[in-house]
Amino acid sequence: MNELDIPKDHLSGSLRRGAVKKHVAAIHVSGKLTLLQRKLSNVLLLNAYDTLISQQVHRIDARTLCLMIGYNSNDMDTLKQSLRGLAETVAEWDMLDSEGKQEWGISSLLSYAKLKGGVCEYAYSPALAEKLNDPKVFALINLNIQRRFTSGHALALYENCYRFVRTGSSGWWSLDLFRRLMGVADSDYYEVFKHLNAKIIKPAVAEVNKSSNIMVTPEFKKMGRSVTEIRFRISENPQLAILDLDDGEGLRKSPIYARLLALGVSDRLARQWLTEHGEEYVRQKVDYVAGQGAVKNAIGYLSAALKDDYRPDAPEVSPRNPEPDPTLSARVRQLTVIRDLAASRTPTQRDADKRLFLSRLEGAERDDFERHGWMSALNAGAIAAFWKELSPDAFDV
Repeated sequence: MNELDIPKDHLSGSLRRGAVKKHVAAIHVSGKLTLLQRKLSNVLLLNAYDTLISQQVHRIDARTLCLMIGYNSNDMDTLKQSLRGLAETVAEWDMLDSEGKQEWGISSLLSYAKLKGGVCEYAYSPALAEKLNDPKVFALINLNIQRRFTSGHALALYENCYRFVRTGSSGWWSLDLFRRLMGVADSDYYEVFKHLNAKIIKPAVAEVNKSSNIMVTPEFKKMGRSVTEIRFRISENPQLAILDLDDGEGLRKSPIYARLLALGVSDRLARQWLTEHGEEYVRQKVDYVAGQGAVKNAIGYLSAALKDDYRPDAPEVSPRNPEPDPTLSARVRQLTVIRDLAASRTPTQRDADKRLFLSRLEGAERDDFERHGWMSALNAGAIAAFWKELSPDAFDV
């Protein structure tokens, strides 16, 4: 059974005392999702998250999607099979709405998906999109953590426990519900608790505790000699700093984070910039923009400064200046094309592009790219070749 958060004004007497605040709901996913399907579901959600409510259809290029979840980028049959699995999988919620009224609903994980021209297009049902957009209902899974999992059962356990990290417990689940969450409800073998514990619970707990930013400890409730319910005690993993898996709380304590918000930058974009570029680099660019006097679009100007590494001692190609003249050198024109291509990508795609390119670098070349990004002079030739492979038509003059 799910633990539901009942508003205090609906309670009386001792029930109002010292209640631990719970998440208002959980979305339970039925069906047997493979590890790759679970990763695919999370990447698709992350890609769509900023426009879940405002936009019905979402798109991501298939190459980036395959890269982010570990598919062979040419294996479209596997991708099709996984998308089909998500469309056939049911999500179910049973929760209190904002007025304290019970709400139950079901929806397929994806209302549709299609592949065309190297692009994956997909959509969520309006009802599910609303639930996924509510951080009290659904917690986005950090992709850096997701990549560490090698077991679908472990990732499923992590997904279903992570949203309760602040309350410290998942609440009691019946074993039937737990088997559904793990995707083994149809197996007679796992009806036997000894088998469920040895093959599912213990290995999944061990991997979550080893690979993620939370620690989980199972507890069992018995009726007579039979185990009937299970819950997980949940705490933050003390190895978090070593694993460098920040859920955003650390970034929000940074002084430069507060300066970004004061400029009008959203929480999500501020954390993305700090994660991609580091606090010191972002601070330098905020100082640079502040030194330019009145700027009509400070966020756009700062975005360009971060991408193109604007410095007081370097000429800039920016929103303040005219578009590059056609007579400029081929090198400048090439950099402009690369800048525009990178800027046109979604945050998920940009992350995939950088990770793929970094995987090809070592030593000084890797250090220079990490410092200067796509403007790295040391990697100019390799960068041009990378983007020409990705978007050959963009370089046609």
